[in-house]
Amino acid sequence: MKPIPINLAVEDQLSEAVARRLLQHTEKPFSIGTVFNRGGFGYLSKTADGWNAAAKSIPFLLLTDLDQAVCPSWLLHQWLPNGIHPNMIARVAVREVEAWLLADAEMFASFLGLSPDVIPYEPDALEDPKAELVRLARRSRKGEIKRRIVPNANSTAKQGRDYNACLIEFVRQSWRPDSASRNSPSLHRCLERLKDFQPIWR
Repeated sequence: MKPIPINLAVEDQLSEAVARRLLQHTEKPFSIGTVFNRGGFGYLSKTADGWNAAAKSIPFLLLTDLDQAVCPSWLLHQWLPNGIHPNMIARVAVREVEAWLLADAEMFASFLGLSPDVIPYEPDALEDPKAELVRLARRSRKGEIKRRIVPNANSTAKQGRDYNACLIEFVRQSWRPDSASRNSPSLHRCLERLKDFQPIWR
């Protein structure tokens, strides 16, 4: 099967790693081209319409967090009020991509050195998945993991300096999208969209 070219539009490096892992996980032979990753939610909201137009020529995967928006459908309608091109795969992690990592409870617990019982069963329902992930990392029996994910005691930061790099390692080495999708409806919908995707060429 001929590879399907696709560009990515994502919020940050962690979201990029997740998007790459999802494309790799599908049976379709995606070939990733340009990655647009320039600084978060605001950047994506301003450029989404442009990527939607560009999807007429090359497919795009746009991945963003829901954060405090009402729901994924509402968010995408705000960004793309004129409709979504069939070649645009626009997906929203509820409420943050960290929820998708927590959804693979067995592997994430192993990553932290904790019991799977302490991992939230329905991570999509969390108001702040990132804060929950950091809270769990504080309990980690693995000192290096804790140092990388958790901010210093006197810091005002919400995460450690090596937060993204540490979680990217987890995504690449241990995260199982199929297992995670059983506990995350938003991830399940994303996987189904990728599996069913058929680009339309001019």
